[in-house]
Amino acid sequence: MPRTGESSIKLVVLDRDGTINEDRDDYVKSADEWTPLPGALEAIARLNHAGWHVAIASNQSGLGRGLFDMAALNAMHIKMNQLLARQGGRVDAVFFCPHAPDEVCDCRKPLPGLFEQIATRYGIEMAGVPVVGDSLRDLQAGVAVGCEPHLVCTGKAAGLDDAQLQHWLVQVPGTTVHTDLAAFADFLLHRERTRRGEGEDSSPGRLDS
Repeated sequence: MPRTGESSIKLVVLDRDGTINEDRDDYVKSADEWTPLPGALEAIARLNHAGWHVAIASNQSGLGRGLFDMAALNAMHIKMNQLLARQGGRVDAVFFCPHAPDEVCDCRKPLPGLFEQIATRYGIEMAGVPVVGDSLRDLQAGVAVGCEPHLVCTGKAAGLDDAQLQHWLVQVPGTTVHTDLAAFADFLLHRERTRRGEGEDSSPGRLDS
C-alpha cells in the first residue's frame, strides 16, 4: 500500500477531548464547556490547507452515563465546526462511542471499532494513517488497525512524568511524542515536504519527539 501521504486520500484521525479541546474531570457536557486548546483549530486548518482530511474518533461515555444528550453533543460539534470555519478549516466527520464503560460494545477505545467505521466510511485501509491522541487508549485503538501513533502532551498526557511517559511508550512502540496538536501538524507537514523533496520551509518547524 502506498504511504499515507501518497495515497488517494490523506487522512488524519484525531481524538477530541484533551487533543482538540480542553478535557474535564467531570466531562465536557455542553457547548459552553467545549473550549479549544490553544493553536489546535489553527493546526487542523493548516492540515486541511495542505490537503489532509481530518476525522475524529472519540469516546463519549457521558451519553451512556446520562450526563448529556445527543442535542448537547451536536451543539458541541456545531460550535467546533463554526470556530474551525473561521480558521478556514473543517472536520470531515466525528465518529464517537456513546456507551458507558460497563456496556458491551466494540467501539469504545482502546477497542478499534471506531477506526473500522472510519475505514468503511472512506473506503481505505488504515495502515499508516496517523492517529493523534492524549491517552494510551487512543493510540492502542489506532495501532490495532495499523495506524501510525502520535501522542500529544496535552489533556491526560500533560500530567505524565518521564517514567509514566516511558511506560506508555513501551506499550505502544513507534509512538512519536509532540508538545501539542500544533507541533504534530508541524511534524507532519515538514515530513510531507521532505518526502516531496521540497527541503526546508522558511519558517522554523516545531519538531519534537
